Amino acid sequence: MDSVSFLSVVKDYKAVFIDSYGVLKNHKGLIEGVQNSIDFIRKEEIALRVLTNDASRSQEQQAREFEKLGLRGIQEEEIITSGMLARQFLELKVKTGKVAYLGTKNSADYIIQNGMKQLPVSDVDLEELDEITAFAFLDDEGFDWRNDINKAVNFLRRKNLPVIVANSDKYYPTSKNDVAIAIGGLSRLIESILNQKFIRFGKPDSQMFMYAFEDLNRFGHYEKSDVLMVGDTLHTDILGGNKFGLKTLLVLSGNTRPNNVNLKISSTGIIPDFVSDSILY
Repeated sequence: MDSVSFLSVVKDYKAVFIDSYGVLKNHKGLIEGVQNSIDFIRKEEIALRVLTNDASRSQEQQAREFEKLGLRGIQEEEIITSGMLARQFLELKVKTGKVAYLGTKNSADYIIQNGMKQLPVSDVDLEELDEITAFAFLDDEGFDWRNDINKAVNFLRRKNLPVIVANSDKYYPTSKNDVAIAIGGLSRLIESILNQKFIRFGKPDSQMFMYAFEDLNRFGHYEKSDVLMVGDTLHTDILGGNKFGLKTLLVLSGNTRPNNVNLKISSTGIIPDFVSDSILY
């Protein structure tokens, strides 16, 4: 598939949904040209939402991180995270009791609120499980990968309860050629061990796209044909956008690399409408 200019495509839409990691920033910081692209979107009066599977930080923290990196013009209310949706689920469906979790204290503070108590897996007593009402996979840091993962498996073998995954990403880039396992990948391993299915939040599930689309329509009238989804990962950004009925643009500045993009598209059957080297062009 031939590469096109991001700016030549986005100008034909009234709104754009943009992934964060791999599109706006990476392990080095801001991706080259991002500020110019955001400025162009503002100048053209194109509505913007940042859709991220990063559940480790709140909207406010995400916005501050962009500012710290030097990116101007991203407002807190324009950021939609998978953690927001996971938090809403707990508030509506679980409401009380203790929520055991794998992840950082920061992500737990963000997602487990409103009367529910946090309990890191390391503090779980496998002989005292009555007060635990849900389990959450939050982040790939903040716990002992050997001891706490084993304890999580044994806990979930002993008790049936809602299990949520706040970040469905299987991995994320740590350098040009290397990746690290994300909490979504770890949760899939445990699903296969237990032969269970967990409740997932974030792309490619339609809930995040529906939330963003409804949020857009609080400020105007938008059809799905008015919105372009931009992301670097076929299995989350592009698949999710395709399933929701949006036009999709794959950028090659993150998980998908220029040297194998056509092979990945053909092998997965996930076909973006456009491909661009990055949002610089």
